[in-house]
Amino acid sequence: MILVRLRSLGPIFNYTSSGLSLKEGECVIVEHDRGVDYGSVISPDQAVPAGKSKEPLKKILRAAGPNDLRQIEDNRVKAKEAAATCSLKIQEHKLEMKLVHGEYSFDKSKIVFYFTANGRVDFRDLVKDLAKIFKARIELRQIGVRDEARFFGGYGSCGRELCCARFLRDFEPVTIKMAKEEGLPLNPPKISGLCGRLMCCLSFEYDVYKTLSRGLPREGEHISVQQGKGKVINVNVFKRMVSLQMEDGTIIQVDYNK
Repeated sequence: MILVRLRSLGPIFNYTSSGLSLKEGECVIVEHDRGVDYGSVISPDQAVPAGKSKEPLKKILRAAGPNDLRQIEDNRVKAKEAAATCSLKIQEHKLEMKLVHGEYSFDKSKIVFYFTANGRVDFRDLVKDLAKIFKARIELRQIGVRDEARFFGGYGSCGRELCCARFLRDFEPVTIKMAKEEGLPLNPPKISGLCGRLMCCLSFEYDVYKTLSRGLPREGEHISVQQGKGKVINVNVFKRMVSLQMEDGTIIQVDYNK
């Protein structure tokens, strides 16, 4: 059992490895959706056991060879041309949608167009037009702004590559409570990613902060220590050190590792 993400933005499915020895990130040719498609291997140890998988299992046909990779690259070039045509048709039909990306399946039997929109869009006439032009099955898939950021990539305020583009497989819910737990300023521009939503890192860091914060006072809280009473002015979660301003104005460090 092995997990494969179809194409660049496609969904993730379980496949049987067919006895092949595959590495994470390796490009593979697979059975899919009444045809042949391609995708990239996601960590094999994350696959769902066969008995728990809800989808009928399909096979990985082979690791992509030089000829396969050339065809995939050729498909990407043609998909850009198809996306340009799709954009013109969207304008002709005056649809409130923004085209993000287009992808051909490996065997060119299907084209998937990804778009963003503020609500539901009736694109049935658009699909009919595109099917006549390209003589292939057409799928229009609405995605969120986070998926769009994942596709285009970029760098966050931390200076690193976007988590969604680098390693995140799924988008977990992110809440303001998580930002509060990390002691971040609740200023939208400071806690939002390039997509305009709360930063994904808040979600996968939350459990660590919760664990490390156990037993620590909150900033602004008044507590009593051996030296007397004081107000918490700073909390270093990772070092488990608290800066305390005493009633006489002096500042002391309290170590919560002891």
